[in-house]
Amino acid sequence: MAGNGGRGWYAKVLAAALGVTAVAGLTSFWNAQLGSGEGRPERGAAAPPAPSQGRKAAPVPAGIVHASDAGARGVNITIDDGPDPVWTPEVLQVLRDNGVKATFCMVGTQARAHPDLVKAVVAAGHRLCDHTVSHDVTMDHKSKAYQSEQIRDAERMITEASGGVRPLYYRAPGGAFTPSSRHLAASRGMRPLGWNIDSKDFERPGTNAIVATVKNEISNGPTLLFHDAGGDRSQTVAALRELLPWLKEQGYSFGFPVR
Repeated sequence: MAGNGGRGWYAKVLAAALGVTAVAGLTSFWNAQLGSGEGRPERGAAAPPAPSQGRKAAPVPAGIVHASDAGARGVNITIDDGPDPVWTPEVLQVLRDNGVKATFCMVGTQARAHPDLVKAVVAAGHRLCDHTVSHDVTMDHKSKAYQSEQIRDAERMITEASGGVRPLYYRAPGGAFTPSSRHLAASRGMRPLGWNIDSKDFERPGTNAIVATVKNEISNGPTLLFHDAGGDRSQTVAALRELLPWLKEQGYSFGFPVR
């Protein structure tokens, strides 16, 4: 990767190519709040084409989905925490270069701050996912009213930023699902979305480590978790550049999570 100055220039050029506006520098983020675990039990439970603007979304199942609509050899690429003015355009370019569609789980405040990027994601044929307003990984310990506000407000922010395209999924920050949050999201047409493989890219362990994690765990299931915000995501971009062709070579195809 180029230095910071070169990367900023590259991001601006790439953003222009995608029809979006680049913003210099990295967006400040809440590193301390971000979690990666999906496996903890829900609180209060045992361990366990987009709708048109103005049309009420039909309810979907409330169970946490992992399966791919691409079938038994399908994989779902999911990208969390953006959009980010530097890294989202780079992730979009890698996906475009490889002919891959992904699901972008967006934080409401990020979507509101960067509507051109949300529109670029939609225009490229990717899907949107509600990742709450503030990425509170402890929200499963908060009131139902708080959870509802986080989900509903983020849905509104993302829909407005996209120009009317609603998110089709809901992913709880850090896997902090509860029965009430799942049923609320599902009632609004957003299927709760889990993951099978955490690439650990958020920890920035190095590109080789990210690639090795995915290759070693690909048999765990079809839904892969990456990030396009929360700091320097150059390792994620480099890992995707290596992993997407490798997955194709292994006979996998790319799809979306089933709804």
